[in-house]
Amino acid sequence: MYPRRTSVWRSVDWLTILFYILMVVAGWFSICGASYEYNSAGLFDPAGRPGSQLIWMGTALAVIFVILMLDKDFFETFSFPIYGAVFLLLVATIFLAPDIKGSRSWLVLGPLRIQPAEFAKFATALAVAKLMSSYNFNLFTFRNFTLVLLLILAPMACVVMQKETGTALVFLAFGLMLYREGMSGYILLASVCAVTFFVIVMKYNDMMLGITPVGELIVASLTLVITLFLVLYLRRDRLAVRIMLYVLGVALAGGLLLSLYQPVNFVWVVVGVIGVIVLMLIFLSLKNLAWSYALIALFAVASIGFMLSVDYVFNDMLEPHQQQRIRVSLGLEDDPGGAGYNVNQSKIAIGSGGLLGKGFLNGTQTKLKYVPEQDTDFIFCTVGEEFGFVGSICVLFLFGALIIRLVSLAERQDTKFGRVYGYCVASVFFFHLVINIGMVLGLTPVIGIPLPFFSYGGSSLWGFTIFLFIFLRIDAARREG
Repeated sequence: MYPRRTSVWRSVDWLTILFYILMVVAGWFSICGASYEYNSAGLFDPAGRPGSQLIWMGTALAVIFVILMLDKDFFETFSFPIYGAVFLLLVATIFLAPDIKGSRSWLVLGPLRIQPAEFAKFATALAVAKLMSSYNFNLFTFRNFTLVLLLILAPMACVVMQKETGTALVFLAFGLMLYREGMSGYILLASVCAVTFFVIVMKYNDMMLGITPVGELIVASLTLVITLFLVLYLRRDRLAVRIMLYVLGVALAGGLLLSLYQPVNFVWVVVGVIGVIVLMLIFLSLKNLAWSYALIALFAVASIGFMLSVDYVFNDMLEPHQQQRIRVSLGLEDDPGGAGYNVNQSKIAIGSGGLLGKGFLNGTQTKLKYVPEQDTDFIFCTVGEEFGFVGSICVLFLFGALIIRLVSLAERQDTKFGRVYGYCVASVFFFHLVINIGMVLGLTPVIGIPLPFFSYGGSSLWGFTIFLFIFLRIDAARREG
């Protein structure tokens, strides 16, 4: 047993562990600055949040030791049982968890509160890595791709049913791993288009050009341009592009002439052109037995369908507070005392820190509790206020270095299981970083996801710690004797 243990400690990546220690310690100081009150419990008192976080940090060390001492094949062998156990816990949470701030995502076990969704991330990564590393697995078959999506979407659906939409969106980060493993870039393109089209329709649809909604006109035009580009890029079919441009020219000329006599909604002119082009693409697909034409046609139809469904999705499928947050984020509504309050106060706190900050425990915005959730989702504003621009850049540098290191470790794995799991870890950390910092700066909607190792919470710290150190245990196995 002793030689094996020595081998683990020698082969584990200590640079990543150094990043982890620096971030956890910096996170504790940030929690102190965000939650400490001079007339209340001391920094080391378990009754206060800093003291409570110290306890979680200590137990996290025990978890790390257990993970590193486990057999090198343990996680690959038990990937599916771990996934199944966590999935059952997610399902149970829907029915057993009490309603806390409008969500049912916390299981209360005496004095402890545990959020199973935080553990679903590493469980899902293990199951996906196990499936994708199975013998003769091919991601490009419909069956296999569907199985991977089911493994990702099943826990995501459970988290949505717990009314934790923000946490559920984190599972979309696995798409970055799938892209690395060979998923078509056109799926990534479709995802980017969906987000872009949603923002454009929401932001510009109230602007009218006659009777033409500007937002829908922009989206329809972009759909047309991208469709023509894909035909030219995928098939290099210049004749087809010329015919399509001719159809477009005729339709626009007809629409302009008609507008001289009566109002014309040019969105439907462009949609009509796209409809004709879709028919042409279907014909070319059947004639040449080329599925790429059919996929381009599917993209065009799906884009127009998505554009027309934005209002329904926004008004009928989102909760009122979610709608308001999106409106505020897009600048459609100014609500400094409501949905925009958190972000405005966060910006004030960060801006007031200046270059070097006000110093540890000297932040006025945080001490006076102007920023809600300042020790959880908005913890970064405490960093900005107390340690200034320099401190904020150092935190971002640490995260960037960690993510780059994780990608480097993932690339050097000698098994597909290790590589896939490593990219899952890097993708989830990257998603959390971008969205959380975007929330604090008002660049993305406030969806309520923590900053890894900085935000207060035992479930969050444990979840990210287990997620990271399982990968370090897998990586250490490469050099074990």
